Amino acid sequence: MWRALEPVHAVTYFAPESQAACEALGTKGYWMSYFALRAAPLGAAPPELVAALFYNFHPGLVARAVPAVWELAAPERFLAVRLDAVDAALHRLLGAEMLGSAGMAEAAGIARDAALAAPTAGRALAAANAALDWPDAPHLVLWQAQTVLREHRGDGHVAALLTARLDPVEALVLFAADNAMDPDWLRKRRGWSEAEWADATSRLADRGLLDADGLTAAGRTLRAEVEAHTDALAEPPVAAIGPAAADRLVELAAPLVTAIVAADGFLPANPMGLRPLVPTR
Repeated sequence: MWRALEPVHAVTYFAPESQAACEALGTKGYWMSYFALRAAPLGAAPPELVAALFYNFHPGLVARAVPAVWELAAPERFLAVRLDAVDAALHRLLGAEMLGSAGMAEAAGIARDAALAAPTAGRALAAANAALDWPDAPHLVLWQAQTVLREHRGDGHVAALLTARLDPVEALVLFAADNAMDPDWLRKRRGWSEAEWADATSRLADRGLLDADGLTAAGRTLRAEVEAHTDALAEPPVAAIGPAAADRLVELAAPLVTAIVAADGFLPANPMGLRPLVPTR
């Protein structure tokens, strides 16, 4: 479900409309706009809270953007900018015919039902986004529903990482090894130093999770357990709508995601390791 719908949400960060809108408010660089747009539902959150909830970003990277962004504009202003930018991006990427289709309206309704069924106890980012007013346009309802669902899944993933005793940088080291990602690229994207990355690698080796060849059998098992735990914690909203509605939502989302990917509204090489359920170019 995440692979089927996440590109609809990801335009928030990958489409140029969001960056341009934030720069109009005075932000500098990609990360300042990213943290402002994603953290805005929390209110004027301090950097410690943002780093804690986002989990795998270096606190120093967060602190270079927060709380400076709230001095440029209130979180409520960034929320309005976020919705307007997503609206503009989806209009450009999908076109009026697709936005106004019966399929879009049906997809929005199913996704909203799932989002409304997502439990938010202990899930701060999901709860903050679930508390926002729903937009009227179906394509924005679909976007907001996926925003709630992906933060719900992300909150659960953090719980799974904590249960596995993986701190933020350790989680990234294992993730890179498991997904054959360039570790230096991922390290830089999340703001960790070479020394911090090396220390985390050493700690994981001491636990028998990594060796000179990469993931050990124990490391692969732990990674699989983390993902299975994440999936289980993300199950309630999908179970609430039932398998037929879930399958229908995946079917309805496919042409939307195909169009988003084809129009460069999605970053194929992304730190999430997300591979949409459509072919990427």
